[in-house]
Amino acid sequence: MQHYDVVIIGSGPGGEGAAMRLAKAGKSVAVVEKQPQLGGGCTHQGTIPSKALRHTVQLLADYRHHPLFSHTVRAMDITWPQLLHTADGVIGKQVSMRHRYFTRNRVAVFHGEAALADANTVLVTGAEGKQEKLRAEHIIIATGSRPYRPADVDFSHPRVVDSDTVLKLDNTPWRVTIYGAGVIGCEYASIFANLDLKVNLVNTRDRLLSFLDDEITDALSYHLRDQGVLIMHNETYERVEVDDEGVRMHCKSGKVINSEILLWANGRTGNTDGLDLDKVGIAVNSRGQIEINERHQTAVPHIYAVGDVAGPPGLASASYDQGRFVGALIAFGECDWRLVEYMPAGIYTSPEISSVGRTEKELTDQNIPYEVGRAEFKNLARAQIARHEVGMLKILFHRETLEILGIHCFGEQASEIVHIGQAIMAQKGKANTLNYFVDTTFNYPTMAEAYRVAALYGLNRIS
Repeated sequence: MQHYDVVIIGSGPGGEGAAMRLAKAGKSVAVVEKQPQLGGGCTHQGTIPSKALRHTVQLLADYRHHPLFSHTVRAMDITWPQLLHTADGVIGKQVSMRHRYFTRNRVAVFHGEAALADANTVLVTGAEGKQEKLRAEHIIIATGSRPYRPADVDFSHPRVVDSDTVLKLDNTPWRVTIYGAGVIGCEYASIFANLDLKVNLVNTRDRLLSFLDDEITDALSYHLRDQGVLIMHNETYERVEVDDEGVRMHCKSGKVINSEILLWANGRTGNTDGLDLDKVGIAVNSRGQIEINERHQTAVPHIYAVGDVAGPPGLASASYDQGRFVGALIAFGECDWRLVEYMPAGIYTSPEISSVGRTEKELTDQNIPYEVGRAEFKNLARAQIARHEVGMLKILFHRETLEILGIHCFGEQASEIVHIGQAIMAQKGKANTLNYFVDTTFNYPTMAEAYRVAALYGLNRIS
């Protein structure tokens, strides 16, 4: 039996964040990873491959609409497997980088299935059945999540895929039905639409991405439809029939949706099976997620859970910060910083969406007097040069104090642009006001210049 200060189960963003923080604090750390390579689902099945795929497809779409190159691109026969291969190099670099991080910080790595033998012991079963016991004062569970699969849908058939297995398709489908219009569903709808495939997007709710600002989701709906996506709201499946000819989804409304493949993108499940959590009195909910308190402690105080396995927000960036937060708690007993109240959300549709802070609906419900500053990308020189004129930046601010209350961006580079607003929102007092954007000189031409335009627009609204 080997002894460590902390054993971390999972090497994704949450596990990595905790391991690095603890190692820097001088703790002995072991990480257990189920897969042969480090990085977790984020690196191998989720964020990295899907965003690399999206980037390549966006390049194709940009060339297709550029007058100098459109005739050349349309003549090219590019397949889905070829597009998927573009992510291989990125994944390899990410894995190599993480190996260096762990080695340089003397973090021991064990590959195999992890299970709790007791509240302080992790049993690791390797590929050949070899077992090792790791004992620690603290355990961190960072095993992530996987796509939710209802029992009555046949995922063994090659025509039924989820966000993991769609990355293994060996052909280019011509018509796709996506069930679930959350972040993953909307992102893949954009990817397939930009390949000129026929896409049915089935939404179980009355609007897309209801946690976002209404104006932003309205814009997303418009542009998805403009790209040829058929969006069906308030639809719930009753049964799915699949054979070698195709997939037929029968909805409770009576609709029957035919397609070549079905991409199931409705929810995720925490990776808790096989951990034997019941042995130590840790329960999971119906989606396999672990209940935690505000310090990320489970029912057993020295066992923590971070990232997707602990539920929302399900963001790689948030998972990393949660891991660092727990690492500091373990190393020092307390943490001198708190997780940020407003985490930025990045949705890699086409165009991109990103936001931080409150929405117009939230501010209205809270009776906060606010005003809107807006900049249309079509008026920015940089957007005109890059031919990405679709989109806007929207600043919500307090009418009286000019405090920044929310930043919402739709368009090219939205996930980058939002961080400027996030940085100002984090400031205290007068530093967090609309005047910062009015008084600051931005490079010209840039997309960031949208902040100055939006701020001036907002001031004009209240003058």
